[in-house]
Amino acid sequence: MLPTASATGEPASAANAFFTSTSAVCVTGLVVVDTGTYWSSFGQGLILALIQIGGFGFMTSATLLLLVFGRRIGLREKVLAGQSIGITRLGGIVGLIKRMAIFTALSEVIGALLILTRLAADYPLKTAVWKSFFHSISAFNNAGFDVFGNFKSLTGYQTDTPLILLTAALIILGGISFIFINNVIKVRHRGRLTLDSKLVLWTTVSLLGLGILVMLAAEARDSGTFGSLAPQYKVLTAFFHSVTTRTAGFTTVSIGSLAPYALFFTMFLMFVGGAAGSTAGGIKVNTFGLVMAMTWSTITGREHVRAFGREFNPQQIYRAIAVILLSLGIIAIATFLLTIHEDFSFIRLLFEVFSAFGTVGLSTGITPLLSTVGKAVIAITMFIGRLGPLALTLALLQRQQPSSFRYPQEEIRIG
Repeated sequence: MLPTASATGEPASAANAFFTSTSAVCVTGLVVVDTGTYWSSFGQGLILALIQIGGFGFMTSATLLLLVFGRRIGLREKVLAGQSIGITRLGGIVGLIKRMAIFTALSEVIGALLILTRLAADYPLKTAVWKSFFHSISAFNNAGFDVFGNFKSLTGYQTDTPLILLTAALIILGGISFIFINNVIKVRHRGRLTLDSKLVLWTTVSLLGLGILVMLAAEARDSGTFGSLAPQYKVLTAFFHSVTTRTAGFTTVSIGSLAPYALFFTMFLMFVGGAAGSTAGGIKVNTFGLVMAMTWSTITGREHVRAFGREFNPQQIYRAIAVILLSLGIIAIATFLLTIHEDFSFIRLLFEVFSAFGTVGLSTGITPLLSTVGKAVIAITMFIGRLGPLALTLALLQRQQPSSFRYPQEEIRIG
């Protein structure tokens, strides 16, 4: 809200400042004012700092700060930091966080330098450097904020293959989690991928491929989106849309122009999100893959849920189902509240809620037009979406106690 944070020198309203800071620290990307023109360099710098903190994760960031100031990392900090990135083994957790920070910094710097080679042709060098680093950090952290101006995201670079592929690579690197990447690097020396890594890999690839096919089928002939593009750019746009809906929030098409069924499928991708312990939001591909494995095992008549030659812990299956059902419940409540206070179509409000909960940042264009109550509902939904699934999983884990006795079983009717 400081006057120096805005380009005009006029302080932002409390509602807009709160919404923007929440969206940044929750790495969502929904905005009520244009990031590139409304905020000054100081304001954009604050947003970028919040994105970096939110992308690392709160406990991971706190651990890094303790290391920077030479503080000792205690057992409690190790436990919380490990749980926040999906690790239960405490051995080597501090070293893992250090490697994660180095990997993040290298990815963002290399990404920024590569993007700079493209933007240097469009802007003065100083402006191009700032935009390149902002875009790289925002993309790696799956934040979706951009400083290109006028709410246009990457629509001006729809056919710029190098920039689009660079952005997609940063999004995937940030959204697939360092745990997975670390496992892939070590697999050459220590055998096969873990079951978790296999589940992340195959679920991510499957959803990515499915997203490309659906977007091509839905929008390839629509001149309002990418129907007028050459075939190779149609595939590029469909690929990027499938990647960015996994909680990144960048777009090369007008989301408000998508067909209703394309919007509905986009909501599904936003709901699933990226990998656990990554910069992405959603219920996570780990959770979705686990439930899909359970569904397939039930359909094929298997007594135990398994995949890739391994069985899953039944308690993890129960937690995954609880996370999905409670997440849908939160989305339903937020949508219900918005339909009471906002005068927009139901599909647009539902899309806004899915985007907020999945910390995606895509919008059909109604975010700046929401009332103060609507902005508050979306801000709270973003916060719950960023912390909710993790907090719920940890709460269920901590409340779990071994049973000293069991009740008799009895059948119920299903279907």
